[in-house]
Amino acid sequence: MIGGSLPPAARSMVEPLLQFLRSTGVKMFLILTLALLPLGLIALVASLQAIRTADLEKEALLRVAVTQSARKLTADLQSDRTALELVVNALANNAADKGMCRRLAFFLTSHDAEGGHFYIYDRAGNRLCNSPEPEPAGIAPADRFARPMAQLLPTHLVSRVRSGNGRLVALSYYSRGHLESIADPATALQNRQLSLRQGARQLIVSRPGADIDGHSNSLSARLDPPDILLTMTVREPPATLARMLSLFLPMVMWFAAAAIGWFVVNRLLIRPLVLLRRVVADYQPGEVLQPLQRIRTPAQEIVALGETFHEISMDVATHEAEISESLETQRKLTREVHHRVKNNLQIIASLINLHARSAHDAEAVEAYASIQRRVDALSVVHRNHFAELEENRGVGVRPLISELSASLRGTAPAAARRFAIQIDSDNLHISQDVAVPIAFLLTELVELAMMLAPQSKMQIAVQVEQDRDDRARLMVRSPGLKASEAMASRLDERYGRVLTGLSRQLRAPLDYDGEAGSYAITITVMP
Repeated sequence: MIGGSLPPAARSMVEPLLQFLRSTGVKMFLILTLALLPLGLIALVASLQAIRTADLEKEALLRVAVTQSARKLTADLQSDRTALELVVNALANNAADKGMCRRLAFFLTSHDAEGGHFYIYDRAGNRLCNSPEPEPAGIAPADRFARPMAQLLPTHLVSRVRSGNGRLVALSYYSRGHLESIADPATALQNRQLSLRQGARQLIVSRPGADIDGHSNSLSARLDPPDILLTMTVREPPATLARMLSLFLPMVMWFAAAAIGWFVVNRLLIRPLVLLRRVVADYQPGEVLQPLQRIRTPAQEIVALGETFHEISMDVATHEAEISESLETQRKLTREVHHRVKNNLQIIASLINLHARSAHDAEAVEAYASIQRRVDALSVVHRNHFAELEENRGVGVRPLISELSASLRGTAPAAARRFAIQIDSDNLHISQDVAVPIAFLLTELVELAMMLAPQSKMQIAVQVEQDRDDRARLMVRSPGLKASEAMASRLDERYGRVLTGLSRQLRAPLDYDGEAGSYAITITVMP
């Protein structure tokens, strides 16, 4: 009656809506939704409130625990520092008795079940007082009087106490086990991890029984000295079935309503679903499904399902196209690698040509060894380049110099078999365009030092400049590189031209200090 009283234009708009509302599935869905909506909202609000309350309680417990651990650790360190200060000042002022070191060892051992490792040195490096255990490695003799009151090592925390007159210093080492026993909070926290951080250095004090992955909470507290942070990380417990059910209870209710509605209209949907299944069974990857072309049904659920399959097939087709593009990108990268290899071979050819001009028959063997060292240098660069290629971080400076040094020592002349190379490098990365001339530059300088002073040693240091994090200073120092007539002769004969050419490739001046026997150049590093 209502449809008959409307004009034709309005009727064409209202009839589809009336047909949709008359659908049995829609009626069942609306009835069950309205009936279960209040219960669903109550359950949802209760679940969210319970989860929020539990999270706040855990965060408060974590804050109390990390604060308590920081206070306990600070108090223990301050107590030991006070005892060390008394002994160091007494020794520095020649006011110590014979039993003071023994009493200090007994005091520190009473705090540290592992022995209380401490060592007192003067400026000359003499050990005046110490515990019987050997000193752990990690602090060089030149760094004993450094400024930080406390310093993190890979396996220990070192507390440093200097005497009032600056003549003596005491070093106290704390192991992970001792730090964990001190910083263990009174509150019971499961799956926690304690760590100390000082700048870029980190010391894991204790680990949980299982790895901390997924969601976790972390809070930090400062120690005294304030440049050290104590961080406590607690892993979130895994989601349990009861928690998931309480959280998704409204969705479970809605699913039950949908299941009841599907059961009611079972026979109306089975036949269209069979046809849709056949279409999906014949699907081949890369095709775009059009399942609704063969289905004639008024059920809107089937229409939505068919559209979903259509969207999935389009996503798969898009993914296939992306894979093809990725393969093309890999081919481009391969071509780029071949291009770089070709350029590097050209560099090798130029270097061989430079050395061939000054070669003589009596020096043929050494000339071939020299060429081999340069070929090895380039191969080291390529190996390190492709080792970091997946992460796109460039060439690692430290592994590059280490591997290059080992290769150079392996091909060194017989007189320079014991030529020592010390490396001090930050964790830096450089591009291959920078790595190649650096490798050749180090090869030239090492070879020159081996010829002039085969029994000496060499120091190679790479440090980031303070004002710019994209620049680093490469310094090579050796007694064999000090200014001399033999050095000047070698530079005029061959090495000077090569070093100048390599510095031009690096686009930076190569500074030479004849008195110190050092070369230095600024290089570009990757951020």
